[in-house]
Amino acid sequence: MFLGLFAVAAVSMIAAACSGDRAGDSDDLAGTTVTLLTHDSFYVSPETFEAFTAATGIEVEQLASGDAGALVAQACLTAGEPLGDVLFGIDNTFLQRGLDCAMFEPHTSPGLAGVPERFVLDPEHRVTPVDFGDVCLNYWIDAFDGSPPPPSSLDDLTDPAYEGMLVVQSPETSSPGLAFLLATVARYGDGWEDYWAALRDNGVSVTAGWEDAYYGEFTAGGGDRPIVVSYASSPPAEVIFADPPVDEPPTGVVTASCYRQIEFAGVLAGADNPAGARALVDFMLTDTFQNDVPLNMFVFPVAAAATLPPEFVAHAEIAAAPFMLDPAEIEAQRDAWTDRWVEIVLR
Repeated sequence: MFLGLFAVAAVSMIAAACSGDRAGDSDDLAGTTVTLLTHDSFYVSPETFEAFTAATGIEVEQLASGDAGALVAQACLTAGEPLGDVLFGIDNTFLQRGLDCAMFEPHTSPGLAGVPERFVLDPEHRVTPVDFGDVCLNYWIDAFDGSPPPPSSLDDLTDPAYEGMLVVQSPETSSPGLAFLLATVARYGDGWEDYWAALRDNGVSVTAGWEDAYYGEFTAGGGDRPIVVSYASSPPAEVIFADPPVDEPPTGVVTASCYRQIEFAGVLAGADNPAGARALVDFMLTDTFQNDVPLNMFVFPVAAAATLPPEFVAHAEIAAAPFMLDPAEIEAQRDAWTDRWVEIVLR
């Protein structure tokens, strides 16, 4: 929806990104292909990559490979002899694994000048931040028109007043489920196990994935649980896809519960087309790409100058102080935390 507004600026930005200290790359790469490895949830408008090709002469071929965990695992197994040139979709919950297996080569994109420093988690620039999303508690507004009020924090969920209201996803099988577990570790430290024991005793329900939770047990899908682990972008999605149309979303977000996920792209070490890969990563920070991701992947662009769709401006809330953990700590503790969670909640 933004291509008409930004096409001219995008073409000039892309051309600049493909020049500079690689002045000969643009001419040399016309007619070549860059292969982009992604997770299954990646999607941008066809016109977006057409704009990249128009500016550079480089075609983009996308190869999807499961969820983010499967994508990173496969790329680690083929490190140095990758299946593609660029990888998009590694986030901060798997970032350290990707860095440890040396699957990326450093590249400092000129577009980083317009990205807030809080999104740049690798000082060596082996990966480039592209988008972010907040995994948060969502609640069905009409279910809380009396007592109790909507939850306002993680602490509220252990209150007997909210017994049997919450549905979450398993961190073993679900990205938002893992993010919510990490939020509780970040909030309670060593007390996270006691917190989950209290949630278990208060009737928390667990599903394998987001869809089973949101459109199964949560009120949105006709279920009887008015609190669910979902995303900060769920309310605008509820408005955009409502049938019949609605002016206001039926869901609210508990911003004090959010865990931030940042997605990155990187040039794969040993890529067949490294110059084309650098050009594509640079393109991902242009207006054309950044403005296209909200309505296609329901995430937020990292570029400070990006323009959000009106539905996001009106209905999305971005957490002011989201929970985050160091990627190295996540990599060291993920399996132990998940195994312990299973023991507490499911056994």
